[in-house]
Amino acid sequence: MLTAPYDHPLNLTTQAVLTYGSWALTAVLFAIAVKKDVRYRRPFFSFLILAGMVGALAEPLYDVGFMLLFYVPGIWSTFSAFGIPQPVWAYSGYVVLYTGTAMFICEQIQKGLTPKGLYGWAGLALLMSVAFEIIGIQGDAYAYWGPHAFRIFDYPLAVGVLESAQVICFSLAASELRRRTSGTVPLLGLFVIFPCTFYLVNFGAGAPLIISLHLDKPSPTLVTLCSAISIFFALLLIWSAAKLLPKN
Repeated sequence: MLTAPYDHPLNLTTQAVLTYGSWALTAVLFAIAVKKDVRYRRPFFSFLILAGMVGALAEPLYDVGFMLLFYVPGIWSTFSAFGIPQPVWAYSGYVVLYTGTAMFICEQIQKGLTPKGLYGWAGLALLMSVAFEIIGIQGDAYAYWGPHAFRIFDYPLAVGVLESAQVICFSLAASELRRRTSGTVPLLGLFVIFPCTFYLVNFGAGAPLIISLHLDKPSPTLVTLCSAISIFFALLLIWSAAKLLPKN
């Protein structure tokens, strides 16, 4: 699709599954975070989870960059920006895919996570993104409508690798904030760190892909090349992050 499918019908069953399912998982993850915070006597994990929900308010920027459109007819939305309505499950989706995963990675980093272990978490984050988004795409909830390359069931692989890299980068940054500070107030920085790492990775490593998608005359060959470059940049970020961890 080379034009945004604003009139594409929304599958209301898929919308309900994504909404109730992701919010139920978010409630579970938040309860786990609170339990961890009680143990450590600091609201790090609760703020971590909430940072993802708040960061989802900037989702329209991502949608424009990567040519994603949530199908409009019948959508349960909270607001619309750039002509893209935001579904009520966007906020819980961020928790399930991003900050929920980061919560467990941060705890493992504190316990001495190794580079090999971090690669494992990066792979898990990728698989979760692929599974979640393929369900949404194939279930007719939304689409990446631009001339993306390397699609798996209409899901651009480059997007998944970038998402995995941003989860890893956020986890490392959040862990450093936790390690180098004390008290509650400094942890408010998580609400800024999340969107910063999110867009640093997606709009930084993903810049070649984004520009190629939005050329006045998109070239399939160039989009393929730039997708590969962005995948390489994302993998390089994960590799670089692993270098910050102890080897043993």
